[in-house]
Amino acid sequence: MFKKLLTLALVAVFVHTSSAAPALAGTNAEKEARFAEKVKANILKLGTGPDARVHVKLRDKTKLEGYISEAGDDSFVVVNSKTNVATTVLYPQVKTVKGNNLSTGVWIAIGVGVVILVAGIIVLLARHSIRNSF
Repeated sequence: MFKKLLTLALVAVFVHTSSAAPALAGTNAEKEARFAEKVKANILKLGTGPDARVHVKLRDKTKLEGYISEAGDDSFVVVNSKTNVATTVLYPQVKTVKGNNLSTGVWIAIGVGVVILVAGIIVLLARHSIRNSF
């Protein structure tokens, strides 16, 4: 009796898991639209101007490098720093985007870290020289 119940339970679990469809999969167009919104948010977060440096890879495998000169609702413009060629990019065309500008707060944190590191090295060297002098 126990074997029959166990077999029926295992069959029921197997049928249930094999026939279950993903509930939150969404269509490919929805995924691309969500990704384009993330790209747009990241571009707007980086800002514009020569300090807003980016490396962009497009879906057609084109690579762009430069800075963002302007960012709009549907697209943004990347200007190559060497050639001054401006390229308008639609958000859905982007495969990856990497920005390398740092905010003022990050620069301050880096500066404070360097000062603390230098002060620590000076203290260690001073202790070492005091021990060796006696």
